[in-house]
Amino acid sequence: MTGPGDPGFAARLLAWFDTNGRHDLPWQHPRTPYRVWLSEIMLQQTQVTVAAPYFERFVAALPDLPALAAAPLDRVLALWSGLGYYARARHLHAAARACVARHGGELPRDFAALVALPGIGRSTAGAILAQAWGERFPILDGNVRRVLCRWHGVAGWPGLPAVEKRLWQLAEAHLPGTRLADYTQAQMDFGATLCTRHAPACLLCPVRGGCVALREGRVEELPTPKPGRTLPEREAIVLQLHDAQGRVLLQRRPPIGIWASLWSLPEAPDHGAARDWFEGHLEGDYAGGEALDPVAHAFTHYRLRILPRRWRTVAPRAAVRDNDELRWVAPDQFGTLGIPAPIRRLLLAGGER
Repeated sequence: MTGPGDPGFAARLLAWFDTNGRHDLPWQHPRTPYRVWLSEIMLQQTQVTVAAPYFERFVAALPDLPALAAAPLDRVLALWSGLGYYARARHLHAAARACVARHGGELPRDFAALVALPGIGRSTAGAILAQAWGERFPILDGNVRRVLCRWHGVAGWPGLPAVEKRLWQLAEAHLPGTRLADYTQAQMDFGATLCTRHAPACLLCPVRGGCVALREGRVEELPTPKPGRTLPEREAIVLQLHDAQGRVLLQRRPPIGIWASLWSLPEAPDHGAARDWFEGHLEGDYAGGEALDPVAHAFTHYRLRILPRRWRTVAPRAAVRDNDELRWVAPDQFGTLGIPAPIRRLLLAGGER
């Protein structure tokens, strides 16, 4: 019977990684602290296949930490646009500026200094230290949680403090003495390709001999899912307003909350508030707006039903001009701004004149 620190676990996983792991990811060549950090932030809520092209576009535009720190936030959000969870991009930008201010423009090679930066938690810091510098730190992302819960038969939702503490102990106990960068990547690859959430490939598993869940027939039930709850639903009216030149009026979102600091369409909770906003900013008839098909979008904590209305030609009132909060944007300029994915799809689905 194997124990928490079974040295064979890491050895077998590394042997599997050598022949089956992913060795051609864009952030691996070259593997610099900046590129590792950027990839880890992108992969927090995004699969590798989705993140890879965004990563390549991002580093082509902002190839190093000083370039990221010097870029306007709008530029960073535009490069991130479509990846979602935009707080990651804002934290990335803030962390880069903190590194310039406090660490000489470099990512610090110190655990405490890393976790003090915006957007970097314990697992991300461990992944950066292990992959960029070969330091002996564990990680505990979703893939690793799933593997450890199954291999050790750990019951209970991993988000519970007691369960999470146990998983951290197990993750640290399995660390090998060498090849920390490869081992970190091996864990992520193994969870993403074999020990998957649904229909895991147990027959191909390199560590199947010690897996408690496989031995006890509990693979499908582990890890224990989060207790379910019904997400509340909300509605919002968005105003798609075109001027005579075919430009669209965009409004910057507040600096906190959903889609913080992104450029979106003016929004109101109901028609009364929408009409008040329209009449306060534009010449024209609110009733002349064309109702478009609703757009559904799910956030972590609620579901949003977007009700778009479009006006083909409106004119601003004399006092309404481009400023930090409102901007007329031509369709060919949408790519220069951070725009929420459902709003961008709405604009590109026939909103142009």
